[in-house]
Amino acid sequence: MKNILVAGAGHIGSMIAELLVSTSDYSVTVADQSETALGAIAVRKGLDTLKVSVTDHDALVAAMRGRFAVVSAAPYSVTAAIAEAAHEARIHYLDLTEDVKTTQTVKELAKTATHALIPQCGLAPGFISIVGMDLARRFEKLDTLRLRVGALPQFPSNALGYNLTWSTAGVINEYCQPCEAIVAGRLANVPPLEELEHFALDGVQYEAFNTSGGLGTLCETLDGKVRSLNYRTIRYPGHRDAMKLLLQDLRLGERPAVLAEVLEYAIPGTRQDVVVIFVTATGQRNGRTWQESYAHSVYPQMLAGREWTAIQTTTASAVCAVLDLLVAGRLPQRGFVRQEDIRLDEFLANRFGRAYADAGSTAAEAALLRAAS
Repeated sequence: MKNILVAGAGHIGSMIAELLVSTSDYSVTVADQSETALGAIAVRKGLDTLKVSVTDHDALVAAMRGRFAVVSAAPYSVTAAIAEAAHEARIHYLDLTEDVKTTQTVKELAKTATHALIPQCGLAPGFISIVGMDLARRFEKLDTLRLRVGALPQFPSNALGYNLTWSTAGVINEYCQPCEAIVAGRLANVPPLEELEHFALDGVQYEAFNTSGGLGTLCETLDGKVRSLNYRTIRYPGHRDAMKLLLQDLRLGERPAVLAEVLEYAIPGTRQDVVVIFVTATGQRNGRTWQESYAHSVYPQMLAGREWTAIQTTTASAVCAVLDLLVAGRLPQRGFVRQEDIRLDEFLANRFGRAYADAGSTAAEAALLRAAS
């Protein structure tokens, strides 16, 4: 049995803990500085809690020593501190961050690490890079790779076409930071909220635009191997313009805490969400220009005896699948590990990764799941 520390007792951290403990292969301690958040965790055999602050480096290191790994489900702003503690404690490290600077910190730590450091193990970055690399491998010469992901309400009812299903601070951060891409065969930074596009899947209209962090390390991996590579966030039409008004015209991008407070006060959360994944690659195969696409929608699911939202399901099951593959020796046991090094077939065959393979239920099926619970 592997002893795991989960840093962060929020919606994602609690699901990670529940999934791991349900297998009986893991013993999990959930760490957080909030007694309220920890109090919501159902302590039982194989699952306990620990109050600790990530700002207390020595206490954090002490909490990690002797464990197999730490999984960071904490806000992006404190994830680097958890990585540094894991490096000192000499244990494996996994996180969910979309923050580019944090991943750069992890990459530096990995140069002297005795264990594996695996950032960006969620949906985007994370699973989206695994899918993108799987499509890329199908071409003799890759030309374009376009990755699109959105965590959306099933039933949008406001001008933003949006409900709070993820970290508000994390969303604002990815809307404000420069976005990595490959343009005309060269690494580039492109501005957030730009390059707006519209498309339809299964009769539903969407828009997509540049946001930061979704590509993970894929630009570095495919540098010199693709003409065009980009990542854009999917939303319902009109969302980008409204956020551009708030962030740029009203300059709330300079006051993210104020914007977060406004959004969390005015925009409701929802458990009726959907995650939309859309990846398209083009290139040369057998002397012809060819296209391969992956399109998938994930709805709330019943896992480990509970119903979880789509964003919880895709995020938590992804990092649990990566941890499983690490335990099984299917991933390097030391140094920096990229998401695109993970094979899609192995990921989807994993007991946690199957949440993606089985997640193409319709909205009606998702409603039945809610009724059954």
